[in-house]
Amino acid sequence: MSDIINGLGRTSAFGALGLVLLILGIVLVDVLTPGKLPKQIWEERNRNAAVMLSSALLGVGGIVFTSIWTTYDDFGKGMLSTAAFGLLGLVLMGVAFLVLDWVTPGKLGAIVVDPEPHPAVWVTASCNLAVAAIVAASIA
Repeated sequence: MSDIINGLGRTSAFGALGLVLLILGIVLVDVLTPGKLPKQIWEERNRNAAVMLSSALLGVGGIVFTSIWTTYDDFGKGMLSTAAFGLLGLVLMGVAFLVLDWVTPGKLGAIVVDPEPHPAVWVTASCNLAVAAIVAASIA
């Protein structure tokens, strides 16, 4: 019985940390794009913004999953590792967005909030997932 209670406690802690990292992912995408992200997605039904946010959330989720999956036997070390790799993934996704914005024509932030679907958003989303995969692979 104590194993179940211990497992529930660890799951709750890792779950809470994962939620914090996902919220930081939402904040990151909101900062990188003009306007308010919730309004863009839920009120204006902007597909570009939804694809961009979805890719960031999937990327962070993948990093957190991998970090938990390969976690240390020491719970504290596992939490620290998950937080560190999750934050690193967010930073690298933000840097990748800025680099992609720099090397491509136009402004990615403006493209993301444009109501017309744009292929650059898929490229940017793929970049998010690629960066997350690289971070996740480096954990193991």
